[in-house]
Amino acid sequence: MPDMETIVSLCKRRGFIFQSSEVYGGFSSCWDYGPLGVELKNNVKRAWWKSVVQMREDMVGLDGSILMHPRIWEASGHVANFNDPMVDCRACKLRFRADQVDPNEKCPETKGPHDLTEARQFNMMFKTHVGAVADDAAVAYLRPETAQAIFVNFLNVQATMRKKLPFGIAQIGKAFRNEITPGNFTFRTREFEQMEIEYFVKPGTDEEWHERWIADRKQWYLELGIKEDNLRIREHEPDELAHYARRCADIEYNFPIGWSELEGIANRTDFDLKQHSEHSGKDLTWFDPETNEHVMPYVIEPSGGVDRATLAFLVDAYDEETVRDRKRVVLRLHKDLAPLKVAVLPLLRNRPEIVEMARKIADDLRPHVSCMYDDTAAIGKLYRRQDEIGTLYCVTVDVDSLEDKQVTVRERDSMEQVRVPVSEVVGVLREKVLG
Repeated sequence: MPDMETIVSLCKRRGFIFQSSEVYGGFSSCWDYGPLGVELKNNVKRAWWKSVVQMREDMVGLDGSILMHPRIWEASGHVANFNDPMVDCRACKLRFRADQVDPNEKCPETKGPHDLTEARQFNMMFKTHVGAVADDAAVAYLRPETAQAIFVNFLNVQATMRKKLPFGIAQIGKAFRNEITPGNFTFRTREFEQMEIEYFVKPGTDEEWHERWIADRKQWYLELGIKEDNLRIREHEPDELAHYARRCADIEYNFPIGWSELEGIANRTDFDLKQHSEHSGKDLTWFDPETNEHVMPYVIEPSGGVDRATLAFLVDAYDEETVRDRKRVVLRLHKDLAPLKVAVLPLLRNRPEIVEMARKIADDLRPHVSCMYDDTAAIGKLYRRQDEIGTLYCVTVDVDSLEDKQVTVRERDSMEQVRVPVSEVVGVLREKVLG
């Protein structure tokens, strides 16, 4: 497995991820997704949405507002409970989570143990003000999770989509947490994107559905190419469960920093709907036409990070091998995730007729698959460049192409090359990429 430094270097060099505000010296723990990174990240989100919404009859989608009524965060418990214990070192002025201070770490100022303050609670929500006057009546928060928008829209979804239990609501969106100790590249940041599901079930069926969602979510990562040895399920201990959870299991990935959470699947019971019913005065139960009773659903919540998933797919796909005594770096990304599916490469960029044919092929491919044209280096270097960014196929137009009207199609993983008639290139590659 590559170390984190190798992945960070690849991301910067090849246009996946850049340090935010880099020309101003950067902004801590904030990252910008570059031309290839945004394609990869969007592909991750598309694959998730297709799997959990488009391919299921029992799921619908939502895109909730980032800013919501501040009483929502009181009802959910975030104002009172969304805290981390924080300590400061008096000597070096560094700040730590009290439960994560390494007793063996030396203070850079004193070279001895850190001189720590007493622990104090630190609320991780970003506070802002809505309107022209920054007073207490105008306080609002950047949402620390996407889940609450789903809960407060439970009645709207019921009324418009006419769903019966069990059913779920999925959402992809930005969330914000003022983490004390962010870091490890894009693994833990203050601004991140979530892929979250709230799946509403009848009480008494929640444990069965919890198990099913754990299995389904693990399978999704496996189907998109994550190696099974790099995934595991870890049950939360009773003392680490969130205040609303009956049970929670994490899907963990073996990142370069070690085993860490990739996605959590929690049984939130009926806590959230009850809280919002009480604080809003609205009845958030579901009417069961079979029993003529109102039911307060239990909720199973699979919640994953887009950024962590993208990082895991990058790490897992990274491979190095020796080909003809030279190192080849290749990203063996699943075809649904690869930022570029095809690159069209002219063998000789100083031959106008070769360039014209290559550009025409690229133009014909673009309506069907993500494609780029590149003539900025010798063919061997172009192949290596495309391997390193995970491009599935390269199409090379050479001198013979002018005579026999065929091109060379090279596959990324095997490097196998075959000649294909120009008239069949679009059909062949559509079948390979989309079939």
